Amino acid sequence: MTINKKIILGISFFLIFSFIFPINADIDSPRKQMKEGTAAENVLCKEGLELVIRINGMAACVKPETVDKMQERGILLATKIIKSGSGIETVPASSMSVVNFYITDHDLNLSHRGIEVLSTEGLFEFTINGISIQGPEKMIETGYDTGKFYLKLELPETINGKQLSQDDIVVIKYLDKSNQSGEQSIQLKSIPLTKTFAELETFGGGSRIGHEFILRLYEPDANIDSRDEDKISISQLEFKSEGGIKTTLANPKFDANSNYLIETGPNTNIFEVQIKIPRQIDGKTIHIGNWYEIKYIDKTTPSNTNEKVVFKGKIG
Repeated sequence: MTINKKIILGISFFLIFSFIFPINADIDSPRKQMKEGTAAENVLCKEGLELVIRINGMAACVKPETVDKMQERGILLATKIIKSGSGIETVPASSMSVVNFYITDHDLNLSHRGIEVLSTEGLFEFTINGISIQGPEKMIETGYDTGKFYLKLELPETINGKQLSQDDIVVIKYLDKSNQSGEQSIQLKSIPLTKTFAELETFGGGSRIGHEFILRLYEPDANIDSRDEDKISISQLEFKSEGGIKTTLANPKFDANSNYLIETGPNTNIFEVQIKIPRQIDGKTIHIGNWYEIKYIDKTTPSNTNEKVVFKGKIG
C-alpha cells in the first residue's frame, strides 16, 4: 500500500470513528448541567477545559491559560475543585430557612474519647450569588470518634436589600488545611435555592435493567409523626421513558419491595424504596441508552405551590 493510500485510509477511519464516537458530544454546557440539577462543583467539562467556579456560584469550563487571567481579575471563587461528595453533605434550602450540612474531616477529630465542638473561624466561607453572608460560629461532631461534624447555616430573607429568589445560589466553601496528601485543598458545595425542600436521588445503581437499587426521597413535609416512621405511597411517583412509556412506581413491573417509600427512622425526613427498572412496561421495551425520569409532585412547599421534583437518568 502506498503512503498516500495509507494517509487517506487513516483520515477516513478517523472521520468514521469521530462520527460514530463523537468526542465530548454528550457533555452539555455548564449552564444546562446546572439547570438540570447538577451542582456547580460536579459539572463536567469537555476534554482540554478546566472547571472553575465564578464568585456568583456559577460553573464555567475554560482553557487552562484563561484560569490565571480570571484569578487576576478576581472573578473566581475556586479552581482545582474537590468534588462535593468527598466531604460536604447538605439538604435543599429555601429563603428564610436553614441549610443543615455536615463536613467529614478526620483531621479535626482530635479527641477520640469525646465529641468535638470546634470553632469554624478560618475554615469556612459562605456566599449567596458571590456575596458573603454570616455563617455558624461552631460545629459539633455527630458522635464519638466519627470525624463528621454538623453545622447549621441560617439564610437571610434578603441580600444587599434584594429579596432572595428561586435559583439563587448558596455556596459553602471549606478550607481543608491538611488533606490526605498533607496539602491544603478546597471543598465546595453549591445549593440553588428552591421552592421545594423535596429531593430525589438513587443509590446502588439505578441505570441497569433488572438490577435492584434504592430510590431515596428527602421530604420533610411528609414527616408527620416525629416518633415513628412515616410512609409515602409509591403510586405518587411517576415513571417516564422513551417510546411513550408513562406509569407509576406502583406498576408491579418495578418489583418494589414495598408499596411505600418508608422513612428510614423516626424524624429523619428521608424515605426509601427498593425497585428495579424492567425490560418491558405495558408491552413497550426499555433499551440501553434510553433516558428515563422519576417525578414526584410536592404539594406542601414553602412557596404554597405544587412543584415538580424530578430525577433524570440514562439506562446503562
